[in-house]
Amino acid sequence: MTESGSKLRIFKILKIIISSLLITVLLLFTIAAIRTLSLDVNAGLQLAHWEKTNNKSLVIDHHQREELLANFKEAIRIPTVSFSNTEINTTALLEFDRFLRKAFPTVFSSSLVHHELVGNYSHLFWVKGSQPELVPYMLLAHIDVVPASESDGWEAPPFSAKEIDGFIYGRGTIDDKNSLMGILQALEYLLLKGYAPRRGFYIGLGHDEEINGLNGAMNIVRVLKQRGVQLLFVMDEGLTISDGIIPGLEGPAALIGLSEKGQAAVKLSVSVAPGHASMPPRETSIGILATAVKRLEDNPMPRLFGYGPEGDTFEHLAHKFSFPLKFIMSNLWLFSPLLSRILERKPVSNAFVRTTTAVTFFNAGVKINVIPSLAEAYVNLRIHSAQSVEEVLDIIKDTVGDQRVKVELVDGFDPLPISGADEKAFGFQIIKKTVLDLFPTVTVAPGICIGNTDSRHFVDLTKNIYRFSPAWFKPGDPERFHGINERISTKNYEEMIVFYFNLIQNCDIRKLPEPHSSVHEL
Repeated sequence: MTESGSKLRIFKILKIIISSLLITVLLLFTIAAIRTLSLDVNAGLQLAHWEKTNNKSLVIDHHQREELLANFKEAIRIPTVSFSNTEINTTALLEFDRFLRKAFPTVFSSSLVHHELVGNYSHLFWVKGSQPELVPYMLLAHIDVVPASESDGWEAPPFSAKEIDGFIYGRGTIDDKNSLMGILQALEYLLLKGYAPRRGFYIGLGHDEEINGLNGAMNIVRVLKQRGVQLLFVMDEGLTISDGIIPGLEGPAALIGLSEKGQAAVKLSVSVAPGHASMPPRETSIGILATAVKRLEDNPMPRLFGYGPEGDTFEHLAHKFSFPLKFIMSNLWLFSPLLSRILERKPVSNAFVRTTTAVTFFNAGVKINVIPSLAEAYVNLRIHSAQSVEEVLDIIKDTVGDQRVKVELVDGFDPLPISGADEKAFGFQIIKKTVLDLFPTVTVAPGICIGNTDSRHFVDLTKNIYRFSPAWFKPGDPERFHGINERISTKNYEEMIVFYFNLIQNCDIRKLPEPHSSVHEL
């Protein structure tokens, strides 16, 4: 073959390759464009025919508004602080018990409601349904709060419940006395209106959620197990209604948590012979450990975006973004790697992409002129749904790569199972309907909790656990959670009461409507 013939052959091959690539790109772009235009993850139940019910409506008058706000403020003023696993404010917990009985007399006196104390300070309510064949559900909240000090920079004392410009300030206003008081206030109003549920339900109020719920939620679970109770679904605190929090998202979004990240506490330690600082070895225990910590920070856990429920979150929200984000989020089958790289740039969104690693304690040294024999560091990990504690521990050992550094698991648990969010998931769809009835402009999407709640203890009682509170979070509000100037607007607290008032009634249907696809086939 001549040189010119060889060049012509190479040119033809390149032409075929380039043409094939262009056709492939065009085909992928066409598929992605069609999916972008046709994707409607929110079509379905809101268009279907729900079972007709005679729901009672709630219109809060001026007197009721004054009373419910006064009760809420009193709840905030009781400092039910959990300081540590060995130190809780039991005096405040007993005071809170007395307060609840005074604030909700109908709940505590109704023949429909059975109440009992669990673990001395937690509360379990059983609201009997008229149709016992309907599987009950459970609403959770917690009484305790994290510590707070006015000297940290609060605009109002953290247990004053002071009202400023329509907001009530205080520890517990969003974590989690807003839900607790909202649930009980809703039930109080329902009972006063003569409501008797068809589907029975439980209300669980744990007293030590902030220190892992070992005596509160876990004892409630033990009681229910002894009675052979199985639950249709559980709803606890968790995600909220975000408005202006997600960059580029048009309008507010209510995220319903389908799962929680796992958690692990890992100790790194280095032991060497002690010595005098005047004759230091080439590497000290602190230096060896510092190098190991630096390796962990320089080599984050692998990106796992799309392997958990976080992918569904962005697909559900895709239609609320403008191009090009709408195009990208509608086609995560193609753009997951790109989106995960974008998300990992900021700490708040990086938490959705991977298992996060945070060094929270570093302990070494006893005297300025003594080389310490022991150096320790503690690492807090929040584990992605696609990983386990064991897998994360192996990665840490490989990343550290130094036999002199001992890696020990202090405690931990794997990520929680992922609850259903399709058209047959009763709990998810009831929560979604209740949100849309009250807030028609809000987009509802599944999500994942990066923190942990009492609900994780209930996995043996139900496969369906949802983490959502109808609290509105606007820019700056996420930092108030466990931070300073925690607050809720009086309007939002009232909305929460109406939400739970409607949710309890919505749960009285026997079954969900037929899926959207079935409706169209009829």
